Amino acid sequence: MDQPAGYPAHRRHRLVVSAGSVSTDGNRETAIRRFGAGRSLLAGICLLLSAEAPALATARITDQALLGTGRDLFRSHCAACHGANAEGTTPDWQERDASGKLPPPPLNGTAHTWHHPLNVLVRMIRQGTMNIGGSMPAWGKDVLSDDELFAIIVWFSSLWPDDLFQYWMEMNRAESAGN
Repeated sequence: MDQPAGYPAHRRHRLVVSAGSVSTDGNRETAIRRFGAGRSLLAGICLLLSAEAPALATARITDQALLGTGRDLFRSHCAACHGANAEGTTPDWQERDASGKLPPPPLNGTAHTWHHPLNVLVRMIRQGTMNIGGSMPAWGKDVLSDDELFAIIVWFSSLWPDDLFQYWMEMNRAESAGN
Protein backbone atom coordinates (compact mmCIF):
# COMPACT_ATOMS: atom_id res chain seq x y z
CA MET A 1 0.00 0.00 0.00
CA ASP A 2 1.64 3.24 -1.11
CA GLN A 3 1.72 6.47 0.85
CA PRO A 4 -0.61 9.28 -0.26
CA ALA A 5 0.79 11.39 -3.10
CA GLY A 6 1.06 14.52 -0.95
CA TYR A 7 3.30 12.84 1.61
CA PRO A 8 6.86 14.26 1.47
CA ALA A 9 8.98 12.18 -0.94
CA HIS A 10 11.94 12.00 1.44
CA ARG A 11 9.71 10.26 4.00
CA ARG A 12 7.81 7.91 1.69
CA HIS A 13 8.18 4.19 1.96
CA ARG A 14 6.17 1.15 1.04
CA LEU A 15 3.86 0.23 3.89
CA VAL A 16 3.22 -3.48 4.18
CA VAL A 17 0.21 -4.54 6.18
CA SER A 18 0.80 -8.04 7.42
CA ALA A 19 -1.76 -10.40 8.86
CA GLY A 20 0.83 -11.26 11.51
CA SER A 21 0.41 -7.81 13.01
CA VAL A 22 -3.31 -8.34 13.59
CA SER A 23 -4.06 -9.05 17.22
CA THR A 24 -7.43 -10.64 16.45
CA ASP A 25 -8.18 -13.70 14.37
CA GLY A 26 -9.34 -11.41 11.55
CA ASN A 27 -12.98 -12.29 12.16
CA ARG A 28 -15.23 -9.22 12.28
CA GLU A 29 -17.60 -10.76 14.86
CA THR A 30 -14.69 -11.68 17.14
CA ALA A 31 -13.37 -8.12 16.88
CA ILE A 32 -16.74 -6.67 17.82
CA ARG A 33 -17.10 -9.05 20.79
CA ARG A 34 -13.59 -8.18 21.89
CA PHE A 35 -14.39 -4.47 21.92
CA GLY A 36 -17.57 -4.70 23.91
CA ALA A 37 -20.15 -6.83 22.09
CA GLY A 38 -21.67 -3.87 20.32
CA ARG A 39 -22.15 -1.76 23.48
CA SER A 40 -18.92 0.09 23.04
CA LEU A 41 -18.20 2.83 20.55
CA LEU A 42 -15.20 0.75 19.53
CA ALA A 43 -17.62 -1.75 18.06
CA GLY A 44 -18.84 1.08 15.87
CA ILE A 45 -15.40 1.58 14.38
CA CYS A 46 -15.12 -2.16 13.77
CA LEU A 47 -18.35 -1.95 11.79
CA LEU A 48 -17.17 1.22 10.08
CA LEU A 49 -14.01 -0.56 8.98
CA SER A 50 -15.82 -3.71 7.97
CA ALA A 51 -15.41 -5.00 4.46
CA GLU A 52 -19.18 -5.45 4.52
CA ALA A 53 -19.65 -1.69 4.80
CA PRO A 54 -17.50 -0.30 1.96
CA ALA A 55 -19.65 2.82 1.59
CA LEU A 56 -18.73 3.78 5.14
CA ALA A 57 -15.09 2.82 4.84
CA THR A 58 -13.86 6.36 4.27
CA ALA A 59 -16.32 8.34 6.40
CA ARG A 60 -15.02 10.61 9.14
CA ILE A 61 -16.87 10.69 12.41
CA THR A 62 -18.17 14.24 12.82
CA ASP A 63 -20.20 13.96 16.02
CA GLN A 64 -19.22 17.16 17.84
CA ALA A 65 -19.96 15.77 21.30
CA LEU A 66 -17.71 12.76 20.67
CA LEU A 67 -14.96 14.95 19.21
CA GLY A 68 -15.19 17.32 22.19
CA THR A 69 -14.99 14.41 24.62
CA GLY A 70 -11.99 13.02 22.75
CA ARG A 71 -10.25 16.41 22.77
CA ASP A 72 -10.87 16.90 26.49
CA LEU A 73 -9.69 13.38 27.35
CA PHE A 74 -6.63 13.83 25.13
CA ARG A 75 -5.74 17.07 26.88
CA SER A 76 -6.19 15.43 30.29
CA HIS A 77 -4.27 12.22 29.58
CA CYS A 78 -2.07 12.73 26.51
CA ALA A 79 -1.19 16.41 26.02
CA ALA A 80 1.71 16.49 28.48
CA CYS A 81 3.65 14.24 26.11
CA HIS A 82 1.97 14.74 22.71
CA GLY A 83 1.08 18.47 22.93
CA ALA A 84 -2.33 20.08 23.60
CA ASN A 85 -3.29 19.85 19.93
CA ALA A 86 -1.42 16.60 19.23
CA GLU A 87 1.39 18.61 17.59
CA GLY A 88 4.11 16.93 19.65
CA THR A 89 6.50 18.52 22.08
CA THR A 90 9.78 18.17 20.19
CA PRO A 91 10.75 18.40 16.53
CA ASP A 92 13.23 15.56 17.17
CA TRP A 93 10.62 12.87 17.84
CA GLN A 94 12.56 10.42 15.61
CA GLU A 95 15.78 10.81 17.62
CA ARG A 96 16.43 8.69 20.70
CA ASP A 97 17.09 10.62 23.89
CA ALA A 98 20.05 10.12 26.25
CA SER A 99 18.36 7.07 27.79
CA GLY A 100 17.80 5.50 24.36
CA LYS A 101 14.05 6.11 24.31
CA LEU A 102 12.12 7.62 21.43
CA PRO A 103 10.17 10.74 22.43
CA PRO A 104 6.41 10.88 21.89
CA PRO A 105 5.54 11.66 18.26
CA PRO A 106 2.98 14.21 17.11
CA LEU A 107 -0.40 12.57 16.56
CA ASN A 108 -1.84 15.27 14.28
CA GLY A 109 -0.85 13.63 11.00
CA THR A 110 2.66 15.10 10.74
CA ALA A 111 4.33 11.94 12.06
CA HIS A 112 3.66 8.23 11.61
CA THR A 113 0.52 7.56 13.65
CA TRP A 114 -1.59 7.07 10.55
CA HIS A 115 0.80 4.30 9.43
CA HIS A 116 -0.58 2.10 12.20
CA PRO A 117 -3.92 0.30 11.89
CA LEU A 118 -6.49 0.81 14.63
CA ASN A 119 -5.65 -2.45 16.41
CA VAL A 120 -1.99 -1.40 16.67
CA LEU A 121 -2.91 2.06 18.02
CA VAL A 122 -5.17 0.46 20.63
CA ARG A 123 -2.43 -2.00 21.61
CA MET A 124 0.20 0.78 21.85
CA ILE A 125 -2.07 2.84 24.08
CA ARG A 126 -3.16 -0.09 26.25
CA GLN A 127 0.30 -1.71 26.57
CA GLY A 128 2.56 1.32 26.17
CA THR A 129 5.70 1.36 24.06
CA MET A 130 8.45 1.01 26.64
CA ASN A 131 9.00 -2.61 25.63
CA ILE A 132 9.73 -1.54 22.02
CA GLY A 133 12.04 1.40 22.71
CA GLY A 134 9.42 4.09 23.23
CA SER A 135 8.58 6.16 26.27
CA MET A 136 4.80 5.75 26.43
CA PRO A 137 3.33 4.21 29.57
CA ALA A 138 0.42 1.78 29.38
CA TRP A 139 -3.08 3.25 29.69
CA GLY A 140 -5.21 0.38 30.97
CA LYS A 141 -8.97 0.15 31.22
CA ASP A 142 -8.69 1.26 34.84
CA VAL A 143 -7.64 4.69 33.47
CA LEU A 144 -9.41 4.91 30.08
CA SER A 145 -12.51 2.93 29.17
CA ASP A 146 -12.86 1.56 25.63
CA ASP A 147 -15.30 4.40 24.86
CA GLU A 148 -12.84 7.01 26.14
CA LEU A 149 -9.97 5.47 24.19
CA PHE A 150 -12.11 5.44 21.05
CA ALA A 151 -13.05 9.11 21.57
CA ILE A 152 -9.36 10.05 21.84
CA ILE A 153 -8.47 8.20 18.63
CA VAL A 154 -11.44 9.73 16.82
CA TRP A 155 -10.34 13.20 17.95
CA PHE A 156 -6.67 13.01 16.97
CA SER A 157 -7.48 11.30 13.67
CA SER A 158 -9.87 14.18 12.93
CA LEU A 159 -6.77 16.42 12.78
CA TRP A 160 -5.25 14.46 9.89
CA PRO A 161 -5.46 15.80 6.34
CA ASP A 162 -8.16 14.09 4.28
CA ASP A 163 -5.73 12.07 2.14
CA LEU A 164 -3.99 10.60 5.19
CA PHE A 165 -7.28 9.84 6.90
CA GLN A 166 -8.64 8.13 3.77
CA TYR A 167 -5.42 6.10 3.47
CA TRP A 168 -5.70 5.03 7.12
CA MET A 169 -9.34 4.03 6.77
CA GLU A 170 -8.61 2.02 3.63
CA MET A 171 -5.69 0.31 5.36
CA ASN A 172 -7.94 -0.60 8.29
CA ARG A 173 -10.66 -1.85 5.99
CA ALA A 174 -8.18 -4.03 4.08
CA GLU A 175 -6.76 -5.38 7.32
CA SER A 176 -10.20 -6.18 8.74
CA ALA A 177 -11.01 -8.02 5.49
CA GLY A 178 -7.80 -10.03 5.82
CA ASN A 179 -6.07 -8.50 2.78
